[in-house]
Amino acid sequence: MSLNPDQQRGTLLVVDDAPDTLRMLCDALAREGYTVLVARDGTQALQRMALMVPDAILLDAVMPGLSGFETCERIKAREDWAHVPVIFMTGLSETADIVAGFAAGGVDYVVKPVRIEEVLARLSTHVRNARLTRLAREALSAAGATGTGRDDVSSSRLDIAALTPRETEVLSWLAKGKTNRDIADILGMSHRTVNKHLEHIFEKLGVETRAAAAALASRAISA
Repeated sequence: MSLNPDQQRGTLLVVDDAPDTLRMLCDALAREGYTVLVARDGTQALQRMALMVPDAILLDAVMPGLSGFETCERIKAREDWAHVPVIFMTGLSETADIVAGFAAGGVDYVVKPVRIEEVLARLSTHVRNARLTRLAREALSAAGATGTGRDDVSSSRLDIAALTPRETEVLSWLAKGKTNRDIADILGMSHRTVNKHLEHIFEKLGVETRAAAAALASRAISA
C-alpha cells in the first residue's frame, strides 16, 4: 500500500487503559504509516510528552487516576504542548460530557467502540490543520526575531479589524484549534453561520487561511 508522505512523518500518542483498544488502534495506525506512542494512563501520557511531542493525541476520557479531561488540561497548560490537537475517545454521549471535553482543550471526539475509518479521517484533518498552524506561527516568530515587532503588529491588526463580539468569540475558538463543527456546537450556532463569521474575520484581518487567522490571534493573545 502506498502511504501518504504526511502520514509517514506523523507521530501519535494513544492513551487508553484498555489493552485491547490500544492494540487495535496501534496496529491500524501503524498500517497507515503513523509512528505510535502508547500510554496506559494520564500520568504516563505526560511522561511520554516530555520525551517527544506528537502531532496529535487520541485520549481516553475515563481512566483511573488522572481522567482524560484532567490530562488534556495539563497538556494545554504548557505552552510547548498546547498546539497539539487532542481527540477524545469516549463512551460518554451526554452533551455535558462532550462540552467538558471541548472545555478541557479537546478539538474533537470519537465514540467508543471506535471505528478505525472515522478515527483516521479525523486524525488526518487535525494533524494537517495543526501543522499548518505551527508553520504559520513559526513564520511569524521568525519575522519577530528579525526585529519587526510582529507581536505588536498582530495586536494592533486585531484592534484595527474591529471584530464584533461574536466574531471575536469565533476567532478565539479557532485559535484554540477548534473545527467549524466544534465552534458551532460550543457557541450554539449553525455551521453556515460559523462559515459566515469566518469569511468576515478573514476579510477584516486581511488573511486567506484559518492558519493565518489563528496565528494572528494566538500571538496577539500572548503579546
